[in-house]
Amino acid sequence: MPDSARQCPFTPPFPPPLKSKAGLLKRFTTGWKSWIHTLFEKSYRMKMGSFKVPTETFFVVNELSLVAKVMDDEHKEFPKHRLMNDMLDPLLGRSVFSTNGKLWEDQREMINPAFMHTNLKRAFPAMDASAADLVALLGAQDLSKPVDIDPLMTHVTADVIFRTMFGMTLSQQESARVYEAFNRYQKHVQPAMILQLYKLPSFGRRAKMKAAAADVHALFAPILAARLELLEAGGEKPRDILQALIDARHPETGEPFSRQDLLDQLSIIFLAGHETSASALGWTFYLLSECPEWQDRLLAEIEEATGGGEITFEHLKRLEGVRNLFKEGLRLYPPVSFFLREVTRPQQMRGKSMSPGDVVIVSPWLIQRNADNWTCPHSFDPDRFADKANADAARNAWLPFGRGPRICVGAGFAQQEAMLILARVIRAFRLAHPQGRRPEVVSRLTLRPRHGIPLLVMPRR
Repeated sequence: MPDSARQCPFTPPFPPPLKSKAGLLKRFTTGWKSWIHTLFEKSYRMKMGSFKVPTETFFVVNELSLVAKVMDDEHKEFPKHRLMNDMLDPLLGRSVFSTNGKLWEDQREMINPAFMHTNLKRAFPAMDASAADLVALLGAQDLSKPVDIDPLMTHVTADVIFRTMFGMTLSQQESARVYEAFNRYQKHVQPAMILQLYKLPSFGRRAKMKAAAADVHALFAPILAARLELLEAGGEKPRDILQALIDARHPETGEPFSRQDLLDQLSIIFLAGHETSASALGWTFYLLSECPEWQDRLLAEIEEATGGGEITFEHLKRLEGVRNLFKEGLRLYPPVSFFLREVTRPQQMRGKSMSPGDVVIVSPWLIQRNADNWTCPHSFDPDRFADKANADAARNAWLPFGRGPRICVGAGFAQQEAMLILARVIRAFRLAHPQGRRPEVVSRLTLRPRHGIPLLVMPRR
């Protein structure tokens, strides 16, 4: 760490880096459960690095000019790597998240109309209703003991996207099923990928991934079937994301999505619409629990902006502290910590030769914790986003939603949703972290706590 603890604000937990680059065996054993545990000290300072496993050569790109080249991909040289498809195919199939080239362009054009339903003002009532329900749910817990905030974040964010996709609420039992199934999927996908990289059989991991994916799909497959039956019977079309996907047509052939394609697109919108937000919110609430002075400061900001009344869409624009809090949570704990891209032609970067098929890693986790980009990079300091001196870093060294043509289309939706949830909870409760073990971060498909995030939740009134 380049700055002493005395000079920097509160530093939340992150895995201590290895002293030196991991060899094949060490990378296998540490990567079995989490990618970020394979990082070593120089990873957080280097401009570019590389390593090999039996099946692939990886290049880790941290220099911001090279990050821009890879992610902006002006010449279409760095598509998503096939490893991403291998990890996500049982869950997402041929969705817009995993496809490349012309297929991706056509799918993106087909689904664009669906995102009119994520218009921030239009989506606000659904978000507000879900946030209010979360406050009620928190208040109904046994608050004499710590409450695990992690599954509750899955519930509220899944409920928001469920209302936006289907025009209906999601029960706590249904969200618990999704939470358990996706955690199970992540538990199996990580070792399955390690085994594949080392040319070893999956030992049944693939079958377990498919079973977990089927449990996720089972949540909304019946909803799709009921909607298609309604339309066949001549029923009135609802106005939601599902209907927009059903109405979508291929830009050249005029063909609609098949039923399987609809399930694949629903899968990515549902999972991307809640899983990453749930991860980011859980970690942000943990950060707040360790910093009571920030809770007081933000409560004062909320009360001043609202005049003590209900939080409205217009009020959110004035909650700069809440916005910067969430940005800092995303900086320290980016839900997707590694983006994988594929080299498609021979080239060199910083003197390293890259061949077609090689893997380029752009890591928000590393870039957002590099001292070349941020002062006290491992420390919690939301005010860094209010400092004009950090404007360039905020543009180029903060990429939790990616960048370039494949930047997350729901970035604005996620930030508004998070601000509203944070503001409502801060207003209703004071949070504290119980004595004992801090949450341990693990990085698989998304960044999650290994054993949840138990917090003390105390009603303000």
